[in-house]
Amino acid sequence: MADVPLIVVSDLISSERRITPSWTITQLKAKLEPITGIPPSSQRISLKTSASGTVPIEAADEDSTRLSSFPLSPYAELHVSDTRPPGARPNFTDASGVEKFVLPQEEYEKKADSVLAWKKAQKLGRFDPNAPSHEQAKIAAFAKEVEARGIAVGKRCRIGGDDSKRGEIKYVGEVKEIPGGLGPWVGVQLDEPVGKNDGSIGGTRYWGQPSELRHGVFVRPERVEVGDWPVLNDLEDLEEI
Repeated sequence: MADVPLIVVSDLISSERRITPSWTITQLKAKLEPITGIPPSSQRISLKTSASGTVPIEAADEDSTRLSSFPLSPYAELHVSDTRPPGARPNFTDASGVEKFVLPQEEYEKKADSVLAWKKAQKLGRFDPNAPSHEQAKIAAFAKEVEARGIAVGKRCRIGGDDSKRGEIKYVGEVKEIPGGLGPWVGVQLDEPVGKNDGSIGGTRYWGQPSELRHGVFVRPERVEVGDWPVLNDLEDLEEI
């Protein structure tokens, strides 16, 4: 019989493998050990097919019982369970005890086939001679946006045109805790606790006092719409009873 492609599934892997029907159960278990990491004596195997449901791959004499005795069908799932207690199973996903190779920075910088070398050759990122001017232009554009929109501390605003996100501007300036966040950010204290912080970020407080309620959000100037946006009153539209 021709080999049958099956999907081998365990707690750690899901992998397509070709299974030879003439193998015995014992041979199958031996071949599954390097795939699943489960020793043959601790394997419990079942075959899951759409036609036959779940069929245990077991027999009284596994040395002579061949896989052709079971309803193998292409791309059925071969589930391999580990019968060992959890504490007796090796943790293959824990790499904390594995010695890691670290290439010294000076050695890395000497390599000619590295990403760093490619960036240098292409004059990208910090190797771009025009990078400082690009950054300054970006910062200037943000500053111009702040001025054009009339953004200033103490003014009322709404965020991104979302009328449910109204608040008061509490901070305008740089926020060093935001990666790649050059230029001014606008810190807004929202009327409702639907923000991402309480006025502090990365351990630095930009306004207010510590609170469990998240009224604070930092956004770019283009998302801020300054105006006479009063606090929403959800009860205004209710008729008197």
